[in-house]
Amino acid sequence: MILILTQWLAQDVRAFNVFNYITLRAVLAAMTALLISFAAGPAVIRWLTAKKIGQAVRTDGPQTHLVKSGTPTMGGALILIAIGMTTLLWGDLSNRYVWVLLIVTIGFGAVGWYDDWKKVVYRDPKGLASRWKYFWQSVIGLAVAVYLGMTATVPAQMQLIVPFFKTVSYPVGVIGFIVLSYLVIVGTSNAVNLTDGLDGLAIMPTVLVAGALSIFAYVAGNAVFARYLILPYIPGAGELTVFLGAMVGAGLGFLWFNAYPAEVFMGDVGALALGGALGTVAVIVRQEIVLAIMGGVFVAETLSVAAQVLYFKFTGGKRIFRMAPLHHHFELGGWKETQVVVRFWIITIMLVLVGLSTLKIR
Repeated sequence: MILILTQWLAQDVRAFNVFNYITLRAVLAAMTALLISFAAGPAVIRWLTAKKIGQAVRTDGPQTHLVKSGTPTMGGALILIAIGMTTLLWGDLSNRYVWVLLIVTIGFGAVGWYDDWKKVVYRDPKGLASRWKYFWQSVIGLAVAVYLGMTATVPAQMQLIVPFFKTVSYPVGVIGFIVLSYLVIVGTSNAVNLTDGLDGLAIMPTVLVAGALSIFAYVAGNAVFARYLILPYIPGAGELTVFLGAMVGAGLGFLWFNAYPAEVFMGDVGALALGGALGTVAVIVRQEIVLAIMGGVFVAETLSVAAQVLYFKFTGGKRIFRMAPLHHHFELGGWKETQVVVRFWIITIMLVLVGLSTLKIR
């Protein structure tokens, strides 16, 4: 909205042309989302507390988590509000990728909201049945994957880019693109959700990965930079930088209230939405493998659950980890919650740096 206004004003006052720069609007988006989170956070927490929308803690989880029972949850709605308002304010609303991201974020957020609501109303830690959660995630993920696949405008959008190599990429075709995109979007959504088990554990890696992806999005949307760094040029992808800037600001604002000891939990409404958004950005800018590298903590958490379940079934009750997801394994191994969280943050920082190095090491 502001971009439209400034473009109109620029017809008479050229100084307003500065708002055409994506980098400026991305910075302003981050600041705006951060301020919205700071301003609305206390009110949202008070409202959740008044409505008794408190976390139902797993009875089979670590016993140290029982004290968290009743802590306001569904705080991820604060993140989505901040992202949505900020994107509408600073984003280019004529850009189709912006609307794709907003639809994915709202859609996955709605699934997470219903899941959280069932947990709150019925005091059931399991919430929405997994099959129904995956069904609605799949509907949204597949619809977005088909849309992106059918509207691709450049050949590079139909290739799987392998990082660290100049010319290594694999054509996947439309069907392959749709399948890969679906797996990345839905997989990332669930991976972030599985990671969201400790105070501040999921949101900071999300912020770090979103910040790094904003660089990839800006490069992919700039023909000169994309050519220089030997990356696919995706017209319009640069505008995703503004959305990701909003995600960074909103995430940091939420972390203010979610840091140990958390005043509010993100809930599925935030985790599913943020994960879906990250996966969608990676698909658009053709950096699915880089996303897996930078989001290594998300990948490890997901694999730990899959390995634990499969091993348990095939061995008649034996376990690989003390408890899954992986963060619980380290908790039961003697690490304090804050140690697990900060160490996972440090690992994510290192992995993000590795991912960013692929921009030049090719």
